[in-house]
Amino acid sequence: MSYVHHVEQFHGLPAFTFPQGADPTDLPDPGAVAWRLHCGLYTTDEDSDLYFRRFTESVDLGRVRALILGNPWYDSDGGTSIGEVTELSSRLTALEAVFLGDLEDEEAMISTICLEDLAEFLDACPGLKELAVRGGEGLEFPVTGHEGLRVLRVESGGLPRRAAAQIAAASLPSLERLDLWLGDEYYGGGTTVEDLAPLLAGVGKPALRHLGLQNSPIQDELAAALASAPIVRRLTSLSLSMGTFGDEGAEALLDGQSLAHLSELDLSHHFLSQDMMLRIWTELEPRGVRVNLTGRQEEDGGYSQAGIEPHRFVAVAE
Repeated sequence: MSYVHHVEQFHGLPAFTFPQGADPTDLPDPGAVAWRLHCGLYTTDEDSDLYFRRFTESVDLGRVRALILGNPWYDSDGGTSIGEVTELSSRLTALEAVFLGDLEDEEAMISTICLEDLAEFLDACPGLKELAVRGGEGLEFPVTGHEGLRVLRVESGGLPRRAAAQIAAASLPSLERLDLWLGDEYYGGGTTVEDLAPLLAGVGKPALRHLGLQNSPIQDELAAALASAPIVRRLTSLSLSMGTFGDEGAEALLDGQSLAHLSELDLSHHFLSQDMMLRIWTELEPRGVRVNLTGRQEEDGGYSQAGIEPHRFVAVAE
């Protein structure tokens, strides 16, 4: 199963790729789609600067609600720049959502998609409600946060500890959904429970209702921390999917604070025993908690980072 693919829908809008080549004559309503800007990967593609200029001249920027940024900002070093969008922010007056790094495995491995400091961009877009980024290396998130952001999603094979800690400490008073793919330390990750302490304590994010701490090699440790974390009491859904979640983490969750108030608990891509899967179903499903236990994994008997075989693995790393 591939977790990394082009976005087909974003911010509740269907994705529409602005065409390369001659100026288009039949474009959708500017506010009815999420505009994907994607070219420059192949030698036959249009020059990305020309492509971007044609977009700004062909589409009423004042009505654009969502942007999906792909290859116009992707270079041979894996760099992703949002400088062009920041510069146009005064014209993008209706902009509510941005997706950075919309690249598939065939175009770039997730570990090679580099990001950057988002402070200037967030300052320039006070009306932004949703931000999704794919990649991780170079990501900087201002601790001062953003007043209007409601949804934040970071898809990474290795989210730098500093970036994870910044997001955890950021003031995001309107944030309702947060998903973090923490990733493998061998691809730039390494986030610890301590790095996420402000988030787990419920500091700075009073509106948060969904939390995803995903794709992590310390999923059992995260589960143990969540068993008593104040933030859990505010949530309606929790995801610990895509990582190394096993019986130890499940035991901690079930023996900790009540999860009966959750409408959904996503534990997909896990390493649970059959007995523990049955216990989770028995204790939570009758209380109205929808539990996702799909994608049961077997421990790999190959290379182990800790030098101990067998070992568990995250869903997305390289």
